[in-house]
Amino acid sequence: MDRQNSLFTPVLIGGCAIILISFAIRASFGVFQIPIADEFGWLRAEFSMAIAIQNLAWGVGQPLFGAIAEKFGDRKAILLGVGMYVVGLVVSAYAITPGQHQLLEILVGFGIAGTGFGVILAMVARASTDENRSMTLGVATAMGSAGQIVGPPLAEALLGVFPWQSVFLIFAGLVFASLLFLPLLRAPERAAAPGLDETMAAILGKAIRDPSFTLIFIGFFSCGYQLGFITAHFPAFITEFCGPIVPGSFLHSLGVTTTSGLGAMAIAVIGAANIGGTLAAAYLGKTYSKKLLLAAIYTGRTIAAAAFIMLPMTPLSVIVFSAVMGSLWLATVPLTSGLVGYIYGLRYMGTLYGIVFFSHQLGSFMGVWLGGELFDATGNYTAVWWVGVGVGALSAIIHLPIKEIPLGKRAPLAA
Repeated sequence: MDRQNSLFTPVLIGGCAIILISFAIRASFGVFQIPIADEFGWLRAEFSMAIAIQNLAWGVGQPLFGAIAEKFGDRKAILLGVGMYVVGLVVSAYAITPGQHQLLEILVGFGIAGTGFGVILAMVARASTDENRSMTLGVATAMGSAGQIVGPPLAEALLGVFPWQSVFLIFAGLVFASLLFLPLLRAPERAAAPGLDETMAAILGKAIRDPSFTLIFIGFFSCGYQLGFITAHFPAFITEFCGPIVPGSFLHSLGVTTTSGLGAMAIAVIGAANIGGTLAAAYLGKTYSKKLLLAAIYTGRTIAAAAFIMLPMTPLSVIVFSAVMGSLWLATVPLTSGLVGYIYGLRYMGTLYGIVFFSHQLGSFMGVWLGGELFDATGNYTAVWWVGVGVGALSAIIHLPIKEIPLGKRAPLAA
């Protein structure tokens, strides 16, 4: 096999391993909602706010870590991210007040930023050929879904044996172990895109003045809202509102006998379905318009969420919805990151995608925070679901006017 044209480069393999570990732990935080709230007698909004702050810190940290990687090197940025992630988890294990958890989740959020998509996708993109780039971005993104398959069930299983504090310490050890893959991450030097051999400040200025960049930024908000809300609240939502699992049913035969177990399984099903969905989106992105594919994905999410909330919730509807939503879950990431790289070049892709990703995490913050607040106010999640339907529809529409043309090949932007 020609190593130059190989899809599975060492950078892709190492990056996938780090993303898998990082996202496995990140995706498990919703499983801790009820155990932590029950131990301390907190309202649902208290730990929800901690998860919301984690998502916001992740969004703030993404462009910062992208810039750190571009200034000081990718591996130093990842090392810093691992350190912050580990410290955040270890100290959180000893936190006993909502304020302490909320403050420490800033460290965890920055840790996710340093070990997640912004830094690693930029490395993967540079290490791949033009022909393979869309697929390598899809494979790396799919590893986030693989982590989602592993993380929540692992957390649920560990909580059956250990207190939540010990599970946090175990997870900190797993994050630290991801440093074993750091030697694989040797991506080529950054090269400027044709027609864009400029400084970071110049490229940032052009991107920020470009209406298409603004549309991408706004459109990614709903993705974050939907993913943040579902990851943080879906397990608790299912635990408290889903119909019972009938003895002798298929789920019961698999060992899923409680709605709390179903909640963890639902997140895993989303992750499993998303592997196929993400790879399919990446494959289609090689041939078809990325902006139109994104509009189709947001339309599908909107229809799926509206149908789910209007129908009675049963174990079957939970699994069906999880599979449908999962197929559309992170399918937006290789398309959005690919769109940013295609229009604005690869040299500063980490920083530019990080800025766009900040919008995603603003949406995540709103979804997680609003979920907790409205649940405490109304006793249910109905209103939060309908807000998600609305922003999903907006994102489907807002991607249509994007100019899918490299910036260097367009007429100069007005100053």
